[in-house]
Amino acid sequence: MDAVPQSAAIWHDAGGLRPSYEEPSLPHAPRSDPDRNGPSIGFIGAFGFASGLPLPLTIFTLQQWFATYGLSLHAIGLTSWIGLAYTLKFLWSALFDRAAPGPLQRLGRRRGWLMLVQPAMACACAALAVSDPRQAVTGTVLAAMALAFLSASQDILVDAWRIDTYPPERQGVALAAYIWGYRGAMLVAGSGVIYLSTTALGWRGAYLLMAGLMLAFTVVTSLAPDPGGLALPLEVQNFAGRIEAAFLAPLRDFLARPGAWPVLAFIVLFRLGHMAADTTAAGFYRSLHFNSHDVAAANFVPQLAGTLAGAAVGGWLVARLGRARALLLTGTVQAFSLGLYLVLLAAGHDPAVLSAKVGLEEFAHAAADTAFLTYISALCSREYSATQYALLSSLAALALHTLGGFAGFAAEGLGYRAFYIATIMAGFPALLILRRLSRPAP
Repeated sequence: MDAVPQSAAIWHDAGGLRPSYEEPSLPHAPRSDPDRNGPSIGFIGAFGFASGLPLPLTIFTLQQWFATYGLSLHAIGLTSWIGLAYTLKFLWSALFDRAAPGPLQRLGRRRGWLMLVQPAMACACAALAVSDPRQAVTGTVLAAMALAFLSASQDILVDAWRIDTYPPERQGVALAAYIWGYRGAMLVAGSGVIYLSTTALGWRGAYLLMAGLMLAFTVVTSLAPDPGGLALPLEVQNFAGRIEAAFLAPLRDFLARPGAWPVLAFIVLFRLGHMAADTTAAGFYRSLHFNSHDVAAANFVPQLAGTLAGAAVGGWLVARLGRARALLLTGTVQAFSLGLYLVLLAAGHDPAVLSAKVGLEEFAHAAADTAFLTYISALCSREYSATQYALLSSLAALALHTLGGFAGFAAEGLGYRAFYIATIMAGFPALLILRRLSRPAP
């Protein structure tokens, strides 16, 4: 490895970024797969499908169900609380690093917990299916919240399994397969369930079918290899000690590495421009007189094709160029892709330009996101992979949940042209930090 500044040394290698520590060998937890390339990519693709299935069922599809029954706007508004589980999942992620999965610990730390969470998730989906939002909307929302909590828990475990199982050079390809599976599941649980609700199955039958599909993925979990790794012992018994060991120890492990703070700044800033543009997209389209049909058409085939192609290209670039170079390249393309808003602004009401804009922008974002998630995966210690990945991925969404709220005010104050130029420029501070971290010393 080339000599690098101390602040950058922990993150740099010839092909990209990596943590500086040596992954400790956990006692009695050998890696079960002797192939250094890890198991078949098909496993993470299947896990991606399992992870993507519950999300529409608890938000978009559920809102459509409510709307078809003519429920009030305040009842539909209750569904906004459901998504909190995905934002706050870091609060219980330490459980999956610290606690053994009871009688299923023989399956390993990750698979054992998955074999507990997935059947519970199927039961929550079944409870949602048999609920009646017309008679007891609160009960329906509570069932959806339980499903979202278990779904977020599954996400934690699948991410940790991926990080623990595939070597760093395979993480880009693994994430591309995960995104393909995830997007496919969102189509099934979104458009597929909405269509099935119009048949003899109805909403109840369609949701019950999804519950059965969730339960079927326990077969994938049972066949997947165990990446090894025992639950970390929790030696202290008092509450303060448990909090320190569960949350502060993974944080200290990360912050003790030279250059950790610039890396955290990069993670917070990387998606800032893209998230600001996304927040204002609906109003922007409306200002150009696009109707719901135009937007729906642009966000179906073009968006899906862009996402799948972008994820594949992002994974290929990580494998070909290394994490740092792939992330610099795709991050730069993502920043400039926001210029497509300016192209659409100049074109005005042109559905073909809208479709091209959505497809190309989604391609750039998916490629950058694949490289970015590969990067933050490489920063996680194997002992704390569930906790650290949940923390870092939540931190990556911080800009959306804080500064993103001001995006509309900025667009109104600056006008769309100046605002979208500003979103392009917002991507470059993060890229400059990344460039500094990955640059060898002279």
